[in-house]
Order: sequence, then structure tokens, then C-alpha cells
Amino acid sequence: MLQEATSTAAAAASAAGATGGTSNAEALNAIGFGHMWGTFISGENNVGLLVFISLCVFMFLSFFYMVVNIFRNVRIRTRSDKVIATFWETQNAQDAIQFMEQQPKSEPFSKIALDCAEAAAHHQRNEGGRLTGALNRSEFIDRALRQAVSRESENLENGLTLLATVGSTAPFVGLLGTVWGIYHALTGIAQSGQSSIEAVAGPVGEALIMTALGLFVAIPAVLAYNFFVRMNRVTNSQFDAFAHDLHDFFATGSRVGA
Repeated sequence: MLQEATSTAAAAASAAGATGGTSNAEALNAIGFGHMWGTFISGENNVGLLVFISLCVFMFLSFFYMVVNIFRNVRIRTRSDKVIATFWETQNAQDAIQFMEQQPKSEPFSKIALDCAEAAAHHQRNEGGRLTGALNRSEFIDRALRQAVSRESENLENGLTLLATVGSTAPFVGLLGTVWGIYHALTGIAQSGQSSIEAVAGPVGEALIMTALGLFVAIPAVLAYNFFVRMNRVTNSQFDAFAHDLHDFFATGSRVGA
């Protein structure tokens, strides 16, 4: 009798362990991304799907503008020194202007120089008229340079607003998915009447994934924004220095310090 009771207890314990192992395995699978995607496909989690799509769109746009800004800044940095040096080393002003006209439309320093040259030529053509009476040559060239530098500075900032927006809002969008996942977990406990790991594993896993995804989208966007702001600040300083030299050259006929 004792041997039979021992065998029965061992069998029950073995069955309970097997059942517990199966439950833990099922709970582990429910925590993964596959289970969450299954709820999206079945239509059980439309709010979570909306949050997931929003974060994916944020991620695509932020990485797109990261690549665009990287290529733009690299292109400007690699060509700026050559463009500026060639302009000042060219003895004939007409040849220097012609060189600037040959540069790509995306090259900002050549566009600033061409705007300045056009302003100087326009003022000279209208010398003695109402224009020269209202603004002298120096003031007219200075106004043209300010407009050109402002325009090129604004072009450098293309995409930065989106990166800042993604960096500040993506964690909150992920938090919305987290709150919704916890709400699903509590709803599952209320409906099933049990608080086992199988009942809450799926919603809790969804909440953790949404939190991680929100941070994964936001952190690179914030780092990229700060990086490009720093690069743009350096480029804007170069714009200002080049504009001052252009103003001296076209207003007085010679570059200060040349």
C-alpha cells in the first residue's frame, strides 16, 4: 500500500511539473513579438496596431532625414574649402563668378556669392536712380547677403523639426502602447478569473515591446538632432565669414586682409 501511494504521489508530481513546464513555455511564447503580431492580424488589438504603425512611420521618417542630412553636410564640407579658395584665388572677378555658376545648385557658398555679385551689378546698373538714392552700395549688398545667408541656413535645417518631434513624442507614443498592454492584462485577468502567467504574458509582453520600440525610435532621433544642430552651427559660421568677405570685396573692390 505504501509503495502504491508513493508511486501515485510521484506520478502526480511529475504530471504537475510537466503541466507547469508547458504553461511556462506557452507564457514565454506569448511574450514574444509573434504573439503581438497575431493579435494585430486577428483584429484583437487595433489600438496597439495603430501605435505600432505610428512608431514605424516615425522611425522611417527619422532615419530618412538622418541619411539626407548626413549626405548634405558631407557634400557641403567636402566642397566648401575648394569653392571658397578657388573664388578668392581667381584673379578675374568675371572668371570667379563663372566658376560659381558652374557649381551644383545644392552648393550654398556659390549661391551666396552669386546673389552678392548680382546685387552689386544691379546697384551699379541703376546708379544715379532712386535705388542708389535710397540705399548706398554697401547697404544694398549687405541686404542681399543677409537674405542669401538666411535662405541657405533655413535649407540646412530641413528635417530637424521632424527629428526633434520624433525624439520628444516617440517615448509617449510607446507609453500609450504600454498602458494599453497593461489594460489588456487587467482585462484578461477579469475575464478569466485567474491571475496566472498565461493570462497576462501576452499583454505584458506587448507593453514591454511598445516601450522598447518607443525608446528605440526616440534615442537615435535625439542624438541625430543634436549632431546636426552642431554641424549646422559650424556651417553657419562659415556662411557669415564668407559673407563678410564678399561684402568687403564687392563694396570696396578688395577683400580685407588679402
